[in-house]
Amino acid sequence: MKAVCVYCGSSFGAKPVYNEAAQAFGRALVQANLGLVYGGGKVGLMGVIADTVMAEGGRAIGVIPELLVDKEVGHNGLTELHVVPDMHQRKKMMADLSDGFVALPGGAGTLEELFEVFTWAQLGYHHKPVGILNIDGFYDPLVTMLEHTVSEGFMRQTYLDLLQIDSDPAALIGKLQHYHAPAQDKWAQQRNNV
Repeated sequence: MKAVCVYCGSSFGAKPVYNEAAQAFGRALVQANLGLVYGGGKVGLMGVIADTVMAEGGRAIGVIPELLVDKEVGHNGLTELHVVPDMHQRKKMMADLSDGFVALPGGAGTLEELFEVFTWAQLGYHHKPVGILNIDGFYDPLVTMLEHTVSEGFMRQTYLDLLQIDSDPAALIGKLQHYHAPAQDKWAQQRNNV
């Protein structure tokens, strides 16, 4: 594992703990000798984690669409900043440059990016770890919803178990580094029941 893609808010959130945890995760990445791949902005938690990684002597690679360079104020103090035509190319490049994925708190964009790579893992499009840094219980309602999805028969527990969840940055990075994708076939049971 060489680099981790981090999805997080372009806002700071309502509590100082989010900012503090983004800094702690940035430091933990550098201590684990892992590069940061992220959305390329210099605002909100995105900027906090990138600034921390760079200040600690790490590597930060940003990928930002042309439309968002001005809106998210593209970060010019990174190891690399890639400006791409659209969101699809942004997400593809971020995934290609990364060996794992982590969501910190964020809004709809963060959730969409998390669910995309989580779905790709379920379908076998990649075998990289997908993690959630559950800062101050931020993701507890989402985990509850996913557990409900399992109990209602719309997702198997083995797919929920693909998510690596922790509230401690170093512990989550350890889970990512020791992750081994399970051998699975999403539709095997359905084919066997036909």
